[in-house]
Amino acid sequence: MTKRRALGQHFLRDHAIARAIVDLVAPTAQDLVVEIGPGDGALTGLLAGRAARVIALEIDRTLGAALRARLPAVEVLDADARSWDYTALAAPAGGRVLILGNLPYSVGKPILAALIAARAAIAEMALMLQREVAERIAAPPGGKAYGSLSVFTQLHCDVRLALRVPPGAFRPPPKVDSAVLHLRVLRAPRVPLADPCRFESVVRAAFAQRRKMLANALGAGLGLPLDVVRRAATAANVDPTRRAETLSLSEFAALAAGLP
Repeated sequence: MTKRRALGQHFLRDHAIARAIVDLVAPTAQDLVVEIGPGDGALTGLLAGRAARVIALEIDRTLGAALRARLPAVEVLDADARSWDYTALAAPAGGRVLILGNLPYSVGKPILAALIAARAAIAEMALMLQREVAERIAAPPGGKAYGSLSVFTQLHCDVRLALRVPPGAFRPPPKVDSAVLHLRVLRAPRVPLADPCRFESVVRAAFAQRRKMLANALGAGLGLPLDVVRRAATAANVDPTRRAETLSLSEFAALAAGLP
């Protein structure tokens, strides 16, 4: 197996899709763009012609060196997008910080988590992921796709599934479909949280055993007596016999605020 295949790299070769992805965030000459996983530069060249500054994070040093030679105006960094410090980004005067990327399927979720954690520095994102993962992130309450990933992302961003991308748009073609999410970062959480850490623990516990009724899942996941969970759910106007996938963000917030 080659290093590139081991990294899960599939290079975008469809120029129309590349333009559509860039157009989602519409970079201007006042904006700073960070591209994650530029590969052979399908998006990078377009970004370099529109943004004030482009930083490209590439973990494959061979690809990074080739891109650096071809596009000297782009700051190509040999970096792991999972651990790079996005919080240090600062928008140019009158501009925005934008994130774009074709995220490797194997590490898409930890990269998204790092970006959400650094949300104060970011205005908008256009991220390509495996279609199934993208659909989970954008899913509304009430279906099997909705889960903790949906909740934690939608708490801090407006999320929409903007583009579906077939395997043939890549070289080599992946075995699954891809999709591009457009995310606009909210300046404050969508719902107020009394204790963000408690909210996270409640959401994770609820979805850890999502087939169980809410009271049973939370009792087991949080180590609380069932009667305590039922009382807290009832006080929050949440039926304790419901399942996690049916709860809205505001219901999760009310429930978390009432649990000890």
